[in-house]
Amino acid sequence: PPPPPPPPFQAEDGIRDNIPSLVGSEMCIRDRIKPHGSDELNPLFVYDTDKHEALSKEAETLPSLQLSSSAAGNAVMLGAGYYNPLTGFMNVADAIACADKMVTTDGIFFPVPVLNLTEKVEGFAVGDRIALRDPNVDGNPVLAVQTVTAIEDVSDEQMALMTDKVYRTADPEHPGVAAFNAQGQVAVSGPIEVLNFSYFQSEFPDTFRTAVEIRNEIQEHGWKKIVAFQTRNPMHRAHEELCKMAMEAVDADGCIIHMLLGKLKPGDIPAPVRDASIRKMADLYFPPNSVMITGYGFDMLYAGPREAVLHALFRQNMGATHFIIGRDHAGVGDYYGAFDAQTIFDDEVPAGALDIEIFNADHTAYSKKLNKVVMMRDVSDHTKEDFILLSGTAVREMLGNGKAPPPEFSRPEVAQILMDYYQSLN
Repeated sequence: PPPPPPPPFQAEDGIRDNIPSLVGSEMCIRDRIKPHGSDELNPLFVYDTDKHEALSKEAETLPSLQLSSSAAGNAVMLGAGYYNPLTGFMNVADAIACADKMVTTDGIFFPVPVLNLTEKVEGFAVGDRIALRDPNVDGNPVLAVQTVTAIEDVSDEQMALMTDKVYRTADPEHPGVAAFNAQGQVAVSGPIEVLNFSYFQSEFPDTFRTAVEIRNEIQEHGWKKIVAFQTRNPMHRAHEELCKMAMEAVDADGCIIHMLLGKLKPGDIPAPVRDASIRKMADLYFPPNSVMITGYGFDMLYAGPREAVLHALFRQNMGATHFIIGRDHAGVGDYYGAFDAQTIFDDEVPAGALDIEIFNADHTAYSKKLNKVVMMRDVSDHTKEDFILLSGTAVREMLGNGKAPPPEFSRPEVAQILMDYYQSLN
């Protein structure tokens, strides 16, 4: 077997310590699920240390463009290999095609536009190389270098079409709609070379992983079937048992709990608190060596069905063979139906577009009759009163008052971490 990959961002022979390793990546791909759109993963991070150093020096001499937070998150995803096989930011034609039909003009399946939108362009033109600066790190360091192949105005009608297709609403109160339309209407397209992973590598060194690194860790574990679980929230008993149900149903070797580390909406629990509570749950309640807890850098779209497809695509790129999608996956408010994020795979995603398999889940809750967590669809004889159900608002109020939810709802050790957080706010 290949040697295990080094820890992320470990210095090798005195070389710069912010360059992760590609060790074992070819072996990871062999006999595993292929990345989307290519035989091998093609991350846009510059791994070669000499090239990285030369590009960093060049970037300081180039015209600059400060990215939106959304575009910076997309640059991180491109650099990490999650957006394989894309090579950079789309032009308007590709963005419109992906919004409308989920394929680029060249026929590459991709469920959402990946744009570098800005309000205006000054100091550079088509054909130039520009330094893309990070809006989320003090001093706005260079995140990537882009070769500009097009600079295009995006019309109000084109913005409206993309908004409607991706978010299924034009409501400016929708957080994804608001963020998308606040970036500007000038698209700067072209391939990029990524120099770092923004604040994610420094603020979440134990959790942030690239798709390359996750494939390496899967290889190290020797896993063949891997279930991925997306979360932007702490995990309670229902989430824990859902992962176990999926693992048992597909006979998986392991589960990857893959948490969002990027910007959320106001009121969401910060990533470090989620991370601590999830690690505690996994340590105490999962078999040893059956779970990987990792995270990725991305600004949540809250795009419901379309975002569910994007989530599946980049879980395939990181090496997962199965992906759990539950009720209202990636949704917000009442914009989407409870199972829209599941039915889109049957109704809109072309056959064979993705290799990853979807594990459709119903709402899970603790059954008082059976004394265990069940999927509601599996217990037709139950009424609402037969479950322990708590709203998010009720749980937050309990935790804020220093009261733990029932152990059937939340593990006591998890509840304690969350109580400490909510009480710190008071």
